[in-house]
Parts: sequence; structure tokens; C-alpha cells
Amino acid sequence: MMQANFIVEIIMTNKEMARDPVGATIKRDLLSKKGYDMISNVRSGQYLRIHISAENEVKAKEIIEDMCNKLRIFNPITQNLTILKVSKS
Repeated sequence: MMQANFIVEIIMTNKEMARDPVGATIKRDLLSKKGYDMISNVRSGQYLRIHISAENEVKAKEIIEDMCNKLRIFNPITQNLTILKVSKS
């Protein structure tokens, strides 16, 4: 079967119960001190943009999910993995 090129965009964020020192620091030391008191919470994360060859969008998504889980690219105990978008490149 013919392969196509895709871009898979994923985000990894800390679960709500997990500490997020980066988000807390941004809120406390930057936003609150610069007058953005209306912001009640900041959560940080990591964004990955992965180029992959696959049969179709569904297969590209499956491969990326499998890769992230098997290679422990994220920690499923403390982080959530969300696939934002799969698109042809």
C-alpha cells in the first residue's frame, strides 16, 4: 500500500493532581506581578510535532500513540497525552 507523509501534533500536560512548578512560577512571578491577577491558574506542557510516513491518518495516529507509550516519551502516571491534529504534509 502507498505511504503518505503526515504531521502529528501532540501535547503532553501534567495531570491536575500533579505539581506544575513551571506553571506556578509563571503565574506567581510573571503574571501576578504584572497586573494579570484575573488569571487563576497556569498549567505548562510540552508540544511535539512529528513527521511520519503511514498508510493513512488513522494509522499515523496509532503509530504515534504506540511509540509514545512504548518508549515512555510521557509518564502516564503524571501526564496526559493528547493528539491535537494529524494532517498531510
